[in-house]
Amino acid sequence: MKKSFELGMLALLAAALGGVAWWSARADEPTQSVPRNSFAVRDARVFDGEQFIERATVVVRDGRIEAVGKGARIPKGFDVINGQGKTLMPALIDAHTHVWGEAQRDALRFGVGTELEMMGAMQSLPGYRDQRDSFARTDRADVWSSGAAVTVPGGHGTEYGFPVPELKPGEDADAFVRARIDEGSEFIKLMIDDLHAYGSTHRMPTLDRAQIEASIAAAKRQKRLSVAHVAAQDDALHAVNAGVDGLVHAFIDQPASDGMIAAMKSRGAFMVPTLSVIAGFGRTDDSTKLAADARLKSRLSDAQIATLHARFPPSFPFQANALPNALETVRRLHAAGVEILAGTDAGNPGTAHGVSLHGELAMLVRAGLSPAEALRAATSAPARRFGLKDRGHIAPGMRADLLLVDGNPSKDIETTRGIVSIWKNGYLQSGDAPAADRAGGLAESDRLISDFESGDMSTRFGSGWQAASDRFMGGKSIANTVWLASGAGGSKGAMRVEGDVMAGPTPWAGAMFSPGSTQMQPVNLGTRQAITLKVRGTPGDYVIVILHGEGQVAAVPVVVGEDWGEIRVPLSKFVGADLSRVMSLGISNSRIGHFRVDLDDVAIE
Repeated sequence: MKKSFELGMLALLAAALGGVAWWSARADEPTQSVPRNSFAVRDARVFDGEQFIERATVVVRDGRIEAVGKGARIPKGFDVINGQGKTLMPALIDAHTHVWGEAQRDALRFGVGTELEMMGAMQSLPGYRDQRDSFARTDRADVWSSGAAVTVPGGHGTEYGFPVPELKPGEDADAFVRARIDEGSEFIKLMIDDLHAYGSTHRMPTLDRAQIEASIAAAKRQKRLSVAHVAAQDDALHAVNAGVDGLVHAFIDQPASDGMIAAMKSRGAFMVPTLSVIAGFGRTDDSTKLAADARLKSRLSDAQIATLHARFPPSFPFQANALPNALETVRRLHAAGVEILAGTDAGNPGTAHGVSLHGELAMLVRAGLSPAEALRAATSAPARRFGLKDRGHIAPGMRADLLLVDGNPSKDIETTRGIVSIWKNGYLQSGDAPAADRAGGLAESDRLISDFESGDMSTRFGSGWQAASDRFMGGKSIANTVWLASGAGGSKGAMRVEGDVMAGPTPWAGAMFSPGSTQMQPVNLGTRQAITLKVRGTPGDYVIVILHGEGQVAAVPVVVGEDWGEIRVPLSKFVGADLSRVMSLGISNSRIGHFRVDLDDVAIE
């Protein structure tokens, strides 16, 4: 990926001086109208991303940090926040998440200004890039993403019910990696896991050694960082020796060996241990304690509380030694000088975006990091490793993504939970948990989803179409979507959904559209009347489906014929559906066998 960056002479001088004032802003003329993303925090303890400064003032102008230090002058007219007794730090960076639904809002509400997504929806990548390039007011964390991971047919990452690119035997790894970069992937993630680390006799297909080595080499040639999902130490050691830049889980089968430590140290590899999710493998109570913490409860949504209490299903083997092994691995690697980054794997049971990073910091300290080292692992270290040049530090020119907490986290890392204020792009954020029924509505102009006239499956709003099936529930059905160069009534195009429904407990396959700006983000359709579309396909019964509330499903049967026909489904027919929180809508088929259905002019009236 991008090369690691240095802070520059000013920051280096600051480190040499041990945190004394190193920057004085000039005395500005009085301003007639001060932007709301211009302010100052005076006399706070400052963690600048590397070290603590016991007393300093931080001045923010137009969403960027302008001055830092005891002698920093505050321009006239700026709002001034009294920082006495408080600590100001960069907004945190979660170095391992999966983003969907309200994830970005949830993260920012807990002071996490940036998430590194370790596999996610390719359709979301342009929107992520546009947001993080902007200084506009927002209530969402920024995201850098790997997009689709490097995996094999049937491998980890293919089981979630939607199609993903797969590196097949004999295929060119260079071409595969280039395709991911063309889609917008900022770094390359490899899935290396056949399940043997979990003590199970079941095996999942995974990348072979030649594919691993070729993919890592391809990422290096494309100047992209490569990271690896691993669960077993032998897989981790091979990946490191092959040149992977980082491991984005601690392996769980055993603590790090001397050979593993030596390999990571000599090659400069880092680890994102994701202790938060690994704790869930052993059914610990770490996440429920986090949910019960009085300092955090007022910011938690109902959905976050539910996911913190969620557990991996009984079919997932209980791993009593997973967390002890991972903690010992972190302790050994850290003692040897291997860099540790903070990441949670939020999006999995027992985790929640934003809040889990505060739990992760405490577990890193439990594993031997000092509070300052844990904070570096969640600020400057991931910024440096992933080339995030405008964040992770409090220094002149940096983006004003900031977190102010009550007390001194250099003495007690749990002080980060006492959140006083959060700023994103210099704008103060609300700390209130969202009401359970609150979701943003669509713009009045957001009616036509897709007419497919542009030669692709792009949408006018929302986060795109996605083929979907019962695979995420353990089924074997498959579906794919392609653009079709002929639409209803002689139009230029349509979308074809084609696949095979396989027998199983709840067989289905089809395509879904997410109306929110990120996958599965709920929107309020309470003022809308109907879903309309033109459709043809394999004759028979289908259903128009919406996913609503906290993940409930509502469906209305429709009949599709061989010729184009128009269907209008009043939203009132989705009996019992919470239309104020609709996460996705689409069409599904449950009849066993091959099917094909073409869609055109899909809209929400």
